[in-house]
Amino acid sequence: MIDRVLRSNGCRIDKQAVGALTRAYSVPMREEDHALLPPGRWPWCTDHPSPRLLPYLLGTVVVELRAADCLGGARHECATKGSGTGMPSDAGMNDGEGFTSAVAARVMAEACRRAGLRSDGARLLRFGENAIFRLAGHPVVIRIARSTDYLPSVRNEVHVSRWLASEGLPAARIVDDIEQPLIIDGHPVTFWHLIEEGDRKATYAELGAILRDLHSLQLPEGLDLPPYSPFGRSDLRIEAATGIGEDDRQFLRKRGRELRDRLAELRFESAKGPVHGDAHVQNLMVDTRGQVILIDFEVFCYDYPEWDLMVTATEHDSLGWQTPEQYAAFVAAYGRDLRSWSGFPTLRAIQEFQMTTWLMQNVAESPEVAEEYARRIASLRDDDAPRNWHPG
Repeated sequence: MIDRVLRSNGCRIDKQAVGALTRAYSVPMREEDHALLPPGRWPWCTDHPSPRLLPYLLGTVVVELRAADCLGGARHECATKGSGTGMPSDAGMNDGEGFTSAVAARVMAEACRRAGLRSDGARLLRFGENAIFRLAGHPVVIRIARSTDYLPSVRNEVHVSRWLASEGLPAARIVDDIEQPLIIDGHPVTFWHLIEEGDRKATYAELGAILRDLHSLQLPEGLDLPPYSPFGRSDLRIEAATGIGEDDRQFLRKRGRELRDRLAELRFESAKGPVHGDAHVQNLMVDTRGQVILIDFEVFCYDYPEWDLMVTATEHDSLGWQTPEQYAAFVAAYGRDLRSWSGFPTLRAIQEFQMTTWLMQNVAESPEVAEEYARRIASLRDDDAPRNWHPG
């Protein structure tokens, strides 16, 4: 499998090197591993690549590896395809830093420069799967993705925003007179019209109503949405996460396999349709006119509506984040309580798993995040333990 992956990425290979890599790191590539390889090129090659990074190295920069180098630790002879410098065209701004809030700020400033916008005074609103900035000098919000691995979903966001606008559904709007998306230092960047928030938050009844309206829409021809990805990028997060114990990593791998087996046995009750994919109340905003607006289309897809109902049902059933009255209002507005379905425990377990691995990628950002991650991973190890989790 390794040699096929290398060839499919345009790499010249040495069969002895491939064998040495497989023996040295004990990570034989499976067919499904190919789908996890991120696009683009890595601007570096290490003398001792981590076993967890090996699939990425194989799929991106390895052009020629001598077997002796792989086993003996000598200098690798590597070059990226299509680049005389061995560096991707946008590399250099954040070499070796990973995706941090500081890196995101530099990407934001460069994106503004290219789009002819002022970045001075921009404020970081949120840092998670994306970095989200509000510009001070323009009624614009900027979203920055972690890498070009996210590019298909970023393009999907742009298409979905335009479709929802044509349907008249109140939803976030892309800025149409700016190229979308820009790629800055390997990070896809999009520009959105600012939603001026009013003096209240959206209610759970409003979330149920907007999901009911969304799920009733028919997709137009030409809008090719992906299926829902129940585990999202959890595999990539688990392998790439720093600051977590190896026992946590092994537990999360095992948990993911178990949940996939449970999901394979599930039978859904509803027909497929448009699905938001991250349908919690924080993805609604209320503007100054009182209009409730749906935001964040990164994982918008075509699948079973149960995936959208899973979020609030889990937050209420497992975490107690809504009062009984709030959840009852959500159910009344939508017309269904997912907890009455026999498949709900499986979806609830998947949602808890996703919430934990999402937070895990930011454990280095603050002691508070690290503490919350520790709380979540501990309770995942005990299905009967209370989930005293904090939102975030």
